[in-house]
Amino acid sequence: MKNLIIAGGNGFLGQTLIDFYKNKVEKVYVLSRSSRTSVGNVEYLQWDGKTLGDWAHYLSQCDVLINLSGKSVDCRYHQKNKDLILSSRIDSTRVLGQAINQCENPPKIWLNSSTATIYRHSLDKEMDERNGELGDGFSVGIAKAWEKEFFSFELKSTRQVALRTSIVFGKNGGAFIPIKNLTKIGFGGKQGSGLQKVSWIHEEDFARSVDFIIQNKNLNGPINIVSPKPTTNGALMKLLRTKMNIPFGIPMGKSMLELGARIIKTETELILKSRNVIPGILTENGFQFKFGTLDKTIDHLIKK
Repeated sequence: MKNLIIAGGNGFLGQTLIDFYKNKVEKVYVLSRSSRTSVGNVEYLQWDGKTLGDWAHYLSQCDVLINLSGKSVDCRYHQKNKDLILSSRIDSTRVLGQAINQCENPPKIWLNSSTATIYRHSLDKEMDERNGELGDGFSVGIAKAWEKEFFSFELKSTRQVALRTSIVFGKNGGAFIPIKNLTKIGFGGKQGSGLQKVSWIHEEDFARSVDFIIQNKNLNGPINIVSPKPTTNGALMKLLRTKMNIPFGIPMGKSMLELGARIIKTETELILKSRNVIPGILTENGFQFKFGTLDKTIDHLIKK
């Protein structure tokens, strides 16, 4: 792989992939809605996420396209935000597909973001790509529409993979920071019943799994990007308290979570939905997790 292009690379996951690849490839192109100065071999190209432009010419110079575009779901689900969450995903996917179709020398693989939230709320059944049951509701509907748009492009020369990514834990970004901060101030108890499953992956294994998919030419379709063993919210919070030497954690019931979610302008679904997802395809094909256990992951993330 010589060059890759990342659409929507300004966020946490985009930065994770830029850091992973910048010393491994000749050039990383980043499609960004905001104007940014290029640094080293990372070059920022401006786009609006919905219309063809000069950026499209760079696709023919790249072996790999990764699309991470989409408004964050960490917001209140009023109609304006709902519309933006959907349109930002569909529009960017559609225009990238159109750009690839016009390419004389298209990328060999297109990886498009999806989400492990596409599976139903499950306390018992573990969901892999073959036997997982898709759910219903707003977030699931977004994921289904996103994948439908992505796979509507039948590309002869470009392999397509939908990344059904779970919660990604990182040192400087992602979902781990707020739960660590809550624990620090004494609110590290279970959230809701605490029985809901949490599917997660360490940021480094996220990047490594993306690279594994790129290198393994037989892999395509939807792939779960998630560590091997889901935990529960209660077990996660307890382990975090132990690792951080915090003796107590005030639990937060559903009504308190609803109030808190309104204050910080987010939704309780992000905490209360039971995501019981496992990496069927990655495991079957021999991917080795560097941070396969929650214990090892938290040790690494809280280390100074």
